[in-house]
Amino acid sequence: MSFFVSLSGPGDRRIKRLLDIYMDVNYHLTSQARVCDSKDRNCMRKSKQEAAVTRQHIIKAAAEEFRKNGIAGTGLSDLMAAAGLTHGGFYRHFDSKDQIVAEACTAAAESLVEQLAASASKKSPQRGLKTIVEKYLSAAHRDEPADGCPLAALGSEMARADEATRAAATEAFLKLVNVIAAQFGKVRPDVARRRALIVAPAMIGALTMARIVTNSELSAAILQQTEKHLTNL
Repeated sequence: MSFFVSLSGPGDRRIKRLLDIYMDVNYHLTSQARVCDSKDRNCMRKSKQEAAVTRQHIIKAAAEEFRKNGIAGTGLSDLMAAAGLTHGGFYRHFDSKDQIVAEACTAAAESLVEQLAASASKKSPQRGLKTIVEKYLSAAHRDEPADGCPLAALGSEMARADEATRAAATEAFLKLVNVIAAQFGKVRPDVARRRALIVAPAMIGALTMARIVTNSELSAAILQQTEKHLTNL
């Protein structure tokens, strides 16, 4: 069965656009329903896969927003907008803001440690330490907190956060310590760990202060002098 309606006036053209949208949406939903009716299992699997991908996308966007604007300065609507999604969809993936803060911290730390380990792996152990310190204490890292270390960007806020967030921060710190300790190849593991426990917090503190101070020369000096002393351990 077919029908034809003549719509020519301004108001009629608006109605026609609405009808077109309705028909497009109806066709899409009907098509999806037919697919799901015939392949329920495949639809459920695809839905779960898409939800997992969306969840990781939100975590990645949140990690950037938190590091750039702070935890308190980033609302749920802000991070969902950064992910290209609406605020209402947040609770389909997370129970609370605290949960995504913890997961974003973990994701950001893993990314950072992977980058540092990859850079160090191309060098000898002694040179590997220098590479890590140089990369961490670089002006680029200082100037781009959204892509950097969550401990330096969010440390003071995470110190006052819930236990799950602080546990995620602790794990992030230990991963950084481990990748640094691995660069002291010619010493006992306990000695390497003790040295790494000096290097890691020194780098975090230096980067934090380099971002805080208002004098650009002082900021550069903090990074340079810390790098110089840490690479001579």
